[in-house]
Amino acid sequence: MSTIFYHDNGWKQLSDKILEKTYSSVFVLVDQNTKSHCLSHLDQYFSHPYTLLTMDAGEANKHIGTCEHLWSSLSEQGADRNSLLINLGGGVVTDLGGFVACTYKRGIDFVNIPTSLLAMVDASVGGKTGVDFQGLKNQVGIIREPVFVVIDDNFLTTLPSNEFRSGYAEMLKHGLIADADYFSSLATEQLNVKSEISNHIRHSVEIKHKVVSEDPYEKGLRKILNYGHTLGHAIETHFLNHPSAQHLLHGEAIAIGMVMEAELSYLTTNLSIEERNKIKTVFSSIFDSISFDDNDRSSIKDLLKHDKKNESCEIRFVLLKAIGNPVIDCLVSEEDIDAAFLFYAD
Repeated sequence: MSTIFYHDNGWKQLSDKILEKTYSSVFVLVDQNTKSHCLSHLDQYFSHPYTLLTMDAGEANKHIGTCEHLWSSLSEQGADRNSLLINLGGGVVTDLGGFVACTYKRGIDFVNIPTSLLAMVDASVGGKTGVDFQGLKNQVGIIREPVFVVIDDNFLTTLPSNEFRSGYAEMLKHGLIADADYFSSLATEQLNVKSEISNHIRHSVEIKHKVVSEDPYEKGLRKILNYGHTLGHAIETHFLNHPSAQHLLHGEAIAIGMVMEAELSYLTTNLSIEERNKIKTVFSSIFDSISFDDNDRSSIKDLLKHDKKNESCEIRFVLLKAIGNPVIDCLVSEEDIDAAFLFYAD
């Protein structure tokens, strides 16, 4: 597992570790947003010389073409197998940058410095790297941990409120799959960009870290982290593939998936009606409702067939027996999926 450093002390530890490892060169990957809003903060704490690499921002750029550009840049700048790549950004930067590092010269070390709440509590931790392929989420990738992660919630002051809510969805998920009291606490507090959030970030990271430590390659327990993601990824992909449609951030799509999968849990794994309704109430209080027409629903159901968790052409869901008590590898009927759409819309 990677070592996770926090705040001011984390920057010092990172610098010390880089000096210890005597890397031949250091590269920092940013997108346009983190170059404008976050790079100066890194420069304030990180004095090691580095070469800057840039990519276009957004999920639409999380593809092999961007990787090819970065592989070329690394090669042209003389990066060797003893180089280090630091990924400074949100989930797209850490996912794609990690994949670039894992594949360049068969693997160089990389560090994640997440700048969004989503990346802090989810994307930068756990070793999943990858890119979207042929319009499908995260279809090509490698599971390999960064050597270090530095989490500094000062970056959150630059974050738009919708990006903050996107990360908040994943924190609520951690409560739903592992800690009912944590879910209730987050639901009651209704955190925002200006909140004191450090302890909550640490708790979410600890939950994910514990799960990943026990099952790094997602053979069993780690699957619980996919609650809300089977439908959520299909919803996110559907809207990403239709540029004229409403754009959804990852957490916004996953929030819908968690509400819908609460209904599937009620129908399949005996989640109580009270807890099903509580989940919907909490997410409805934080996220705007999205409308789905018949074409949307049909497209989303078709996309479910390409989910990475499928086995033997069967769609596998993570559902809940109760808040904090997940069940993996659940099969559901198409009728139940239709019922989940109706429950969300009601």
